[in-house]
Amino acid sequence: MTNSNGLNPNKRSSQFIGGIGLFVILLCLGLYLFLRLPLISFYWISGIALGYILQRSRFCFTAAFRDPYLTGSTAITRAVLIALGITTVGFAVVKFIAMVNGYPIPGQEYIQSIGLSTVVGGLFFGIGMVLASGCASGMLMRIGEGYQIQVIVLIFFFIGSILGNYQFEWWNQNYVIISAGVFLPDRLGWFGALVLQLGVIGILYVLAIKWEEKHED
Repeated sequence: MTNSNGLNPNKRSSQFIGGIGLFVILLCLGLYLFLRLPLISFYWISGIALGYILQRSRFCFTAAFRDPYLTGSTAITRAVLIALGITTVGFAVVKFIAMVNGYPIPGQEYIQSIGLSTVVGGLFFGIGMVLASGCASGMLMRIGEGYQIQVIVLIFFFIGSILGNYQFEWWNQNYVIISAGVFLPDRLGWFGALVLQLGVIGILYVLAIKWEEKHED
């Protein structure tokens, strides 16, 4: 016998009890880590909270690019754009405060030039995400949900990361660093750079809404 949601009441009850039991175990382990290693307990709780949010929201960078073409939905695309807007403001504040106080601006070593390597890297990364049916966060989320194929994806994710880390310096020196990177605040000022980036994100957000409305008609 099933309820209106198509679930067996007994199975649903056992899932609820199992969830409560798992929550108690995680809580006890978190308290144990807090007493022994407070910083590790913070990572533990943050990881659980982030995983829960990702699973419930179905947040996935792959879906942000894939869904508009497959289903016409841009809900996740817009969520990613909002996240980019928030982090843009957050990082701008952190970097600006560091500069004003005479500290080195964090993250400057990661500013790279844009060239053919960016296009080729993005293309291969995009193909890999589509074939794997998810990004790194989506892969971990689906492993937790029981998708066995994602375990294979995780194995090759490790292999690719190790090989990439081993050969990164060679690729970086020969194909990536071909000219100086552009730091927008140096060219447009902090306010101008912030307005430009938020403006581009805003335009993409509006286009995402229009795209979904077009496919709903």
